[in-house]
Amino acid sequence: MYFIRKMVKNTKGATAIEYGLIAALIAVAAITAMQGLGNSMKKTFANVSTNLNTAG
Repeated sequence: MYFIRKMVKNTKGATAIEYGLIAALIAVAAITAMQGLGNSMKKTFANVSTNLNTAG
């Protein structure tokens, strides 16, 4: 009975898993945002390159 009570009170493992899940969600959000930013930057640099080629 003591062992079962001890296991119920031990929440360190659950906390570590929750922090891991939060970190994973933040990583997914950051990757998604960076991909969107990367596509936008790609278009901007392509536009600048085109304008430089036509001006030169």
